[in-house]
Amino acid sequence: MTEYKKILAAIDLTEESDQVIERARSLANLYNCSLDIVHVIEPLGYAYGGDIPMDLTEVQQQLEDHAKHYLVEAGKTYQVAVDQQHVIIGRPETEIHRLSEDSNFDLVVVGSHGRHGIQLLLGSTANGILHGAKCDVLAVRIH
Repeated sequence: MTEYKKILAAIDLTEESDQVIERARSLANLYNCSLDIVHVIEPLGYAYGGDIPMDLTEVQQQLEDHAKHYLVEAGKTYQVAVDQQHVIIGRPETEIHRLSEDSNFDLVVVGSHGRHGIQLLLGSTANGILHGAKCDVLAVRIH
C-alpha cells in the first residue's frame, strides 16, 4: 500500500467541501503527512464566453477574496496552515494537475456526487482531474 506524504484536497466551496476536507484530513492523520487545500476559480470570461461587454475585474476579485476567506476558515478548522492554502485562477482540471505535479502531491482528494455514467458519476471536474492526474485520486462520495 502506498505511503502518502502530501495530500491535496480540491474543494468547490459548497457545503459539501467539508466532507472532502474531512476525508483528506483523516488520511493525512493516518499517514502522518501534510495536507493542502485548493480552490480553483474559473475566470468569468471563460464562464460567459467573453460575451459580457463589461469589466468583470471587481467581481473576479470579490470571488477570489471570498475563496481566500473560506480557505482561511477551513484551515483553522482542519489545521491547514495558510501557506498550504491555494486559491488559483484558471481551469480547475488544468490547475489542479499543475499544482499536484509542481508540488509533488501523492494524492488528490475530490468530491463525487455519484450520479449515472462516468461523467455524472464523478462530475466533469472530478472526471477531468482523475483522467489527467499523475498521482492517485480519491473521489469522495458526497452525501
